[in-house]
Amino acid sequence: MRIFPCATFKTLRPETTATGDSHRDSKMVRFAISLAGFFATLLTVVFMASLGVPTANAWGCKGHQTVALIAEKHLTPEARELVLKLLSENPVDPQLKRYCGSAVSDVMGDASTWADDVRGDRKNGPWHYIDIPRGAPRESLEGFCGKEGCVIRAIAEQVAILKDQSANGAKRAEAVRYIIHFVGDLHQPLHSTTNADEGGNCVPLKYFRREPHERGHGFSPNLHSVWDTAILERDSEGADSGEYAEMLEGTFAGSIEGWQKAGVHVDDWVWESHEYADSTVYAGLAPRIAIEPNVPVHSCTDDNNIGQRLLHQHIVAGEAYQEEAAPVVERRVAQAGIRLAMILNDAAKTTAP
Repeated sequence: MRIFPCATFKTLRPETTATGDSHRDSKMVRFAISLAGFFATLLTVVFMASLGVPTANAWGCKGHQTVALIAEKHLTPEARELVLKLLSENPVDPQLKRYCGSAVSDVMGDASTWADDVRGDRKNGPWHYIDIPRGAPRESLEGFCGKEGCVIRAIAEQVAILKDQSANGAKRAEAVRYIIHFVGDLHQPLHSTTNADEGGNCVPLKYFRREPHERGHGFSPNLHSVWDTAILERDSEGADSGEYAEMLEGTFAGSIEGWQKAGVHVDDWVWESHEYADSTVYAGLAPRIAIEPNVPVHSCTDDNNIGQRLLHQHIVAGEAYQEEAAPVVERRVAQAGIRLAMILNDAAKTTAP
């Protein structure tokens, strides 16, 4: 279960880049242009939520699309040709219900959310995350990867398919779509962490004015849903995925080369997310949530009814929490885009459509 609440927004904090460009002069213009698009997105999400429609995961539509659009700018010519040829020659089934619709016309942006559209039918939800318990010491990630798989194993398997020139073109195109999505997933801190709480899905909290309440078999808002989309939506002040990608490219212009030089180390990226979960996701809540025993949890009634126990703690995430969390969200989305490009560029070195 990886769901997200209705979108919210705030003024994007201008952050100075290495060149000194803080985007301050154009902030109000961007806001005015983007406001209409934001409310259209908001109404869509509210409507779908009211129908009980399962929603997208990790970074939501905008976040995953932003990751893909950043990555696309950093592809080598060979990788761009490989990816775009596979995707265009092997399009998504037009009968597939797409939660994110056609909000973005870019082929990689559109591909970025496909994995969430098919996860129910293909029953591969565990491919989207890896549950490392809070407080776990750093060690091999294979021990945290269950028999149904996990995000690191899924990425390795899909990269192998993409590199296999003898594989069916449709399978290689699906591999591209999975890789685009899963690299985004693993950069969301709660896709690498659990506290016997379903990756934060069983942590009801008050987010600004939104009071927590039971909905279906869970709670809304909850910690996972806030990190999936609410923080990002509030931070992006209504910008669409293309504009948000440009904002993040400018904000982290001075960091991109360092991320690229560090190379492809998927396990390290997962542990980064896990550390952010400890230092920011859980640490910033009021009151603090204790580390739970590492027990199997399949619903919010497990672990001595963890959902109800936490509901009665009246956990709050407001303005102070948003201000601490938003820079982490920005960094993780930007890193995911750059690192996704690195994986695709490497795959293209020894393969061809």
